[in-house]
Amino acid sequence: MELFQAKDDYILQSGDCALWCSRKDGTMTVRPATDLLLAWNPVCLGLVEGVIGKIQLHTDLPLGLVLIRQKALVGTLPGDHKVYKITKIAVIPLSDEEPQELELELCKKHHFGIDKPEKLAPSPEESKFLMKTFSQIKSNVAVPIKKKVKENKEKERLERRLLDELDKIFMDSDSFYYSMTYDLTNTVQRQGDSEKSSLPLWKRVDDRFFWNKHMIQDIIDLQVPDVDLWVMPIIQGFVQVEELVVNYNETSDEERSSPETPPQEVTCVDDIHPRFTVALISRRSRHRAGMRYKRRGVDTDGHVANYVETEQLIHVHSHTLSFVQTRGSVPVFWSQAGYRYNPRPRLEKGEKETMSYFSAHFEEQLKLYKSQVIVNLVDQTGREKIIGDAYLKQVLLYNNPNLTYVSFDFHEHCRGMKFENVQVLTDAISDLITEMKWAWVDQAGVICKQEGIFRVNCMDCLDRTNVVQAAVARAVMEQQLKKLGVMPPEQPLPPKCCRIYQFMWANNGDTISRQYAGTAALKGDFTRTGERKLAGVMKDGVNSANRYYLNRFRDAYRQAVIDLMMGLPVTEDLYSIFSKEKEHEEKEKESQRGAQEQVSLLLQTYMQLLLPDDEKFHGGWALINCDMSLVDANNKDVDVLLLLSDKAYYIAYASLKMEVAFSSAGPEPTLFGKPKFCCMRLHYRSEEMSGYFHTLRAATRNPEDDGKGGKKSLFKTANKGNAVSG
Repeated sequence: MELFQAKDDYILQSGDCALWCSRKDGTMTVRPATDLLLAWNPVCLGLVEGVIGKIQLHTDLPLGLVLIRQKALVGTLPGDHKVYKITKIAVIPLSDEEPQELELELCKKHHFGIDKPEKLAPSPEESKFLMKTFSQIKSNVAVPIKKKVKENKEKERLERRLLDELDKIFMDSDSFYYSMTYDLTNTVQRQGDSEKSSLPLWKRVDDRFFWNKHMIQDIIDLQVPDVDLWVMPIIQGFVQVEELVVNYNETSDEERSSPETPPQEVTCVDDIHPRFTVALISRRSRHRAGMRYKRRGVDTDGHVANYVETEQLIHVHSHTLSFVQTRGSVPVFWSQAGYRYNPRPRLEKGEKETMSYFSAHFEEQLKLYKSQVIVNLVDQTGREKIIGDAYLKQVLLYNNPNLTYVSFDFHEHCRGMKFENVQVLTDAISDLITEMKWAWVDQAGVICKQEGIFRVNCMDCLDRTNVVQAAVARAVMEQQLKKLGVMPPEQPLPPKCCRIYQFMWANNGDTISRQYAGTAALKGDFTRTGERKLAGVMKDGVNSANRYYLNRFRDAYRQAVIDLMMGLPVTEDLYSIFSKEKEHEEKEKESQRGAQEQVSLLLQTYMQLLLPDDEKFHGGWALINCDMSLVDANNKDVDVLLLLSDKAYYIAYASLKMEVAFSSAGPEPTLFGKPKFCCMRLHYRSEEMSGYFHTLRAATRNPEDDGKGGKKSLFKTANKGNAVSG
């Protein structure tokens, strides 16, 4: 659709219809496209994809019209329904001021052969105003000009900061999705049950997930038929669509890249191996929306923080199967004071005060889903215990037969990075999974319905929750594919299908985590690969530290923007937050401190695992593998632990057993320019074969946090010893 700028209005035109938005007060009207002739000197600014709505970021700032500047096709759902992700937005101030460079795609009709849109010519009234003499303008400038300049600078700084945060919400976290023809807010089962199928798309939506409802309410309130063209429901969450081939003869990527594997001819698999489409759709609720330490637990309307409904769709020929799970914060009144690293949770209200709001939450859930199986993953000991105990007490007081409570201490069962132990949980609830069924529809209609859902939670409903939901969903998908005859009864998913599927769920976890906590999900390496690795643990330490920083400095702005999108009052004084941002310099120190805590913990753990009782520990170091044949030369992720005792080296690195012959220290290997780092090379024998070595460099850290010694002492170690894997 085309965007025009006139003297008093911005005008969006699509076909025979136009949406006019006043630059003076933001009033919206729908008019025929021919009315463009009545506007004062309209200039085409370019093309946009749609309207998100209006927002006022602060009482000192003008209303802004938020438009979709760029979209990306995510995939196609069954029925040829295309789903798009919003990748760029444009925010146009509704004022007399000229908009900044919008960088819109230029329409060929109005900009043939032109690189940039022309500037709007001033009206006669504006020309007269500009004819004022310099002395008249000068006389209007009062004495306290410095004060005004300072206020204007603060105002401009606030506007830039909030606009920047609004841009990041839409563009940095892969958050917002829409479809012109498919209702992304409703599950397949709800769509089948609905009596609204003849209504326009925006009138069929689930109100919980209609994220731009408040922003576009002025258009909805017009209540004219042509409104349907301009109201486009947007969800926040995640969407990914993939087509998988069930081929058990296909070699893995690792085998294919091996020089020992002969090249295979590419054959068409359409008629030989069955295909199916898998889609993952996560919808975040707009109720109690916000950032991790700003929104916890339940509110007085029974809404909980970080509530997400995730639907897994399987499509084979004309059959579509759907399985739905939800996640959401523990529905009691609790909080964490977010100005400490890993703050201790606390209860805000007692049992009796909480009961009615807990009941309100689950009454709505049971009305929507009939029955629920709660899977509570919080620790049953330590600082999380207080939240887990409060949850269980409320479940017992509620005493509803349609509510089943399952407790699984994730950290206890998966201690030592043994995340495969999640299988213990899925095996224990296998009967519940079978009883719950799934939704199944074809061209003739509904074949069966899902009877209840799993409501999974940990403290944040992010990392542990995503691992467990992925495991449950995979068990269900394998049942579905076997039922449809796509998979043999006794076979698991082929490796390639399994790998793509794991990546989908890992992407889902990362996206939801960025929306709630500001960083990618922890434990994402297990969800992606099925293995928990040292590099993943180290990356988790960095992400934990980043979450701490983001909470302290950025979340106040982001929470304010989210509240304004939802039409809620902003509770914090945004101007006062400027002073807090001076603490920005402390960010690196805090981040490093968090990472160093992780390193110290890992060193202690591996020292206990690897060192025999008769050996004395001399020191340990977190290092970076810089072998150019194995990793990117710019790799900054700590992925090796080196421990030194009085008798041997120990390398927590990979599943290798090796014997170190000698070590050497010197500049890093490089093809061009001067080396940037000093490195250590460990030469070793593997299975009696010599010529192997590891090239390692030290991370920039504080020596006192690495046990005994630091970077200098690292290169003064003995030349012989045994090295084993961790």
